[in-house]
Amino acid sequence: MKHNVLTNFKRFAFMLILSGGLFISCDESIEVGVINENDYTTSTEVLGFTINNEGKRSNCMVELRQENSTVLYLDLSKNAPQSINGAFKYDQSVLDSYNATNESSYELFPESLVTLSESGGITIEKGNKKSNGVTVSLKADDSLNEEATYVIPISTSIQSGGIKLSDKESTFLIFVKDYSKIPDCNKSTGIKIISCMEVNDTNPLNNLCFTLKNSGKPLVDILILFSANINYNAETGKVYVFNNPNVQHILDNREKYLKPLQDRGIKVVLGLLGNHDRSGIANLADNTAKAFAQEFKSVCDAYHLDGIFVDDEYSAYQNPPPPGFVTPSYAAASRLCYEVKQAMPDRLVCAYVYGGTSKLPAIDGKTSGQFVDYGIHDYGGSSDLSSNYPGMPKSGMALYSQEFSQGRITSESNLRRLRDNGYGANMIFAMDPFRTNFQSSQKVAMERMARALYDDELVYDGKPYKKDW
Repeated sequence: MKHNVLTNFKRFAFMLILSGGLFISCDESIEVGVINENDYTTSTEVLGFTINNEGKRSNCMVELRQENSTVLYLDLSKNAPQSINGAFKYDQSVLDSYNATNESSYELFPESLVTLSESGGITIEKGNKKSNGVTVSLKADDSLNEEATYVIPISTSIQSGGIKLSDKESTFLIFVKDYSKIPDCNKSTGIKIISCMEVNDTNPLNNLCFTLKNSGKPLVDILILFSANINYNAETGKVYVFNNPNVQHILDNREKYLKPLQDRGIKVVLGLLGNHDRSGIANLADNTAKAFAQEFKSVCDAYHLDGIFVDDEYSAYQNPPPPGFVTPSYAAASRLCYEVKQAMPDRLVCAYVYGGTSKLPAIDGKTSGQFVDYGIHDYGGSSDLSSNYPGMPKSGMALYSQEFSQGRITSESNLRRLRDNGYGANMIFAMDPFRTNFQSSQKVAMERMARALYDDELVYDGKPYKKDW
């Protein structure tokens, strides 16, 4: 997260250039000669797939307070050649199949608490590409367990129209967490504040010290514990999650340091960083990434964490790559994010737009906006991320990141620009009320954020938490 660090990804690419080896250009384009396009044909089939109102395919997450909903559509690869009729329905077999395939044990959200508008019926008129929306409404009751993740399984059927649906595209899973008994951080504008905290130095409970005067909501929505590491085990040849003593102490004492944050609605995400060995965010082979994603899920399960934040720094990538690894690439970094989301679709996947995660291309036909929830710009970053992370809505883009330990804060006009242009988040790094620049810089920045992003006033309770371990 240090702005002046040249990442190992960049150093690796530079070394390859010097040695005359293979390298990846900034736009990842490689000239391979002229292709005779006459040898190829374009499919004339019309393919259908299920999406929701956020553009998510296959699955989405819903936080249930008292009531909530998402809207599903049938979308087509081409305009409909004739009128198409079909239906969405609640289908338990979809979840049974998913759990069996993924060796998971997600619980069925009670069908009695789910309503589909139009009885699930969908129509696409001739010449159109998208159906009417079907609202899937859900509500909470006392039978729900706040520790569980539930699923509303939806299958799609076509009664007439002659289009094709693959097995994968004919189902949709709505993952549901019951927060009806827990306060939320959601503010009027919907913009999220992401606090990436150096927990080697700082007590994470300090995020509780800052609220908004009018709404009473916490200023911070998501806390990133910075950071766990991805490490290489030379004896087994495998990668694993490593926590230094500070991170491990916080996790082992989550009831003291993390649960109070989650009880106020703040999500707690574990950062993942290279650790000066051959493993990293951007060089895992597909099978290695899949296995590592399952291990990270086990860590999140054990400590009740809300997701992962990947940052491609401080790895010592090797050339040629050893077994289980590949030459560092954006595609490998994207694969890791994809596999993590596959392993735990009910949790957040956040990525730092830097080094090997500067760009995340599509994986298995899914754009990175389908499996990365938040793309967090490097310090000073102000550009739209749609070209870096295709398919990501503006609500998932964090712009104008701030570095509090160095007093690098953004202007109020930048924050208003973020809000006015519909972007969804702002990140602060290394907030610490005990640092000497707290009053002169950090607090000023947070007061500015409260005004510009929420039309509110910051309240600091003046009772900071010292590091006590």
